[in-house]
Amino acid sequence: MSNIGAYFLVFLKGLAMGAADVVPGVSGGTIAFITGIYEKLLDSISAVNFGLFKILKKDGIKAAWNSFNGTFLVSLFLGIGVSLFSLAKGIEWLLEFEPIKLWAFFFGLVLASIIYVGKQIEKWGAGPIIGIILGAVAAYSVTILPPLASSNELWYMFICGMLAICAMILPGISGSFILLILGVYQPIIEALSDRNFSLLAVVAAGCVVGLLTFARILKWLFKKFKNVTIAVLTGFLVGSLNKIWPWKKVDQMVIKHAGEIDEHAEPFISASVLPGSDYDVPSAWLSTGKVTDYIPQDPEIMTAIAIMVGGFALIFIMEFVAKKMKKDVE
Repeated sequence: MSNIGAYFLVFLKGLAMGAADVVPGVSGGTIAFITGIYEKLLDSISAVNFGLFKILKKDGIKAAWNSFNGTFLVSLFLGIGVSLFSLAKGIEWLLEFEPIKLWAFFFGLVLASIIYVGKQIEKWGAGPIIGIILGAVAAYSVTILPPLASSNELWYMFICGMLAICAMILPGISGSFILLILGVYQPIIEALSDRNFSLLAVVAAGCVVGLLTFARILKWLFKKFKNVTIAVLTGFLVGSLNKIWPWKKVDQMVIKHAGEIDEHAEPFISASVLPGSDYDVPSAWLSTGKVTDYIPQDPEIMTAIAIMVGGFALIFIMEFVAKKMKKDVE
């Protein structure tokens, strides 16, 4: 494969990562892992350090650029950026009007990812087993946390960017869901849709700081405790399934005006339910946010299962294609 073709493939993987990162419940790190670039991504990010100045001074710009796989990172993050800006409105629409289909696809994707990532554990023992359990418990605990009150203060947005990017490069932990918990998911999605670059610049700065710091920690963990680290990541994927289960029952809503029913209120607390009589949506609720009435909805079971199978199969198709490639991205 030519260099241009190889980096175009990296760009496409970035598109997939960006699409995953927009959805609360799906991690771009999961996509990076299943497309075979996860460790290379960590290595490349970790190579961005003060040592670059020494290489730049001694060997020049080209050597410094190559030392941290500059073209690889630019191709990947260009794909992520294009995806974030171009798909933000589309993902918003799917979340509002076709949530079952969207979540079903990602559920199948992550379910297959559990198998794929788990296969990377080279030696089983007490450590990996405990790692999977702890990872699953931690991820599940995150999925049931209620959102905090939002704040548009720039310092808070910076910190949220730091925390979210750490989650985004962890398979199974969704950066978007962390933003949702922190109460800033909606403002950031709106900023992406409205091209509010001043707010996005602050969030991006937090992401850069968090990424450069956390990537080094992950690289060290992979080097010293690879099996246990992969086991924990597998557990993260298992625990995250609760968040992306397609059928939800909303228990509380965000009420913007006390005493009034807000037609555009957002779900505040929801629970996974079976796609039967329990699956419904609220038609009215009190100013306390308690749901008072439900209208039964079509659970679209057969359609959702078909889409799940498609998402599940996609992972192994990607794995098959990757194995057929004679040369990976350099």
